[in-house]
Amino acid sequence: MKKTVYLDATIPSYLFDTRESIREYIAVTKKWWDEESRHFDVCVSEETIAELSQGDYPRQAEILAFVAQLQVLLPNEQILTIARVYLDNYLMPRVFKGDALHLAYAAFYKCDFLLTWNCNHLANANKRQHIRIINARLNLSTPELVTPLELFTETDHVDE
Repeated sequence: MKKTVYLDATIPSYLFDTRESIREYIAVTKKWWDEESRHFDVCVSEETIAELSQGDYPRQAEILAFVAQLQVLLPNEQILTIARVYLDNYLMPRVFKGDALHLAYAAFYKCDFLLTWNCNHLANANKRQHIRIINARLNLSTPELVTPLELFTETDHVDE
């Protein structure tokens, strides 16, 4: 059985981005998608789609066509409740409700990984313990919060 990877909006947007300032992140994201995504069940939420629809993204139509092909996790009232608990416990700033919703979707649906380039509010080692504590109190599993750099298949390299 494949493990599940939830994508926040940064991943699909970087697949179509061309900014020179983040070219390394874009290259890693594309490499992960091309080489690794097939090893996982990949999903997004309606929150991911809403962010991509409402934002000002280069190649927005292509991004939305891309995510339309992915499994979409359905909203649930419990997800909103979970996100409120995250905000009430200062896991994320209240102005970034999308981050709390991404984590709530991934936890509610027991995703193995939440893949993101958001290293301030999600893939942040300083926050992981706090997130685990809150999720344990809510009787939820905690997805691994990772960047594409952290989710490549291990390979054996033979020195020449």
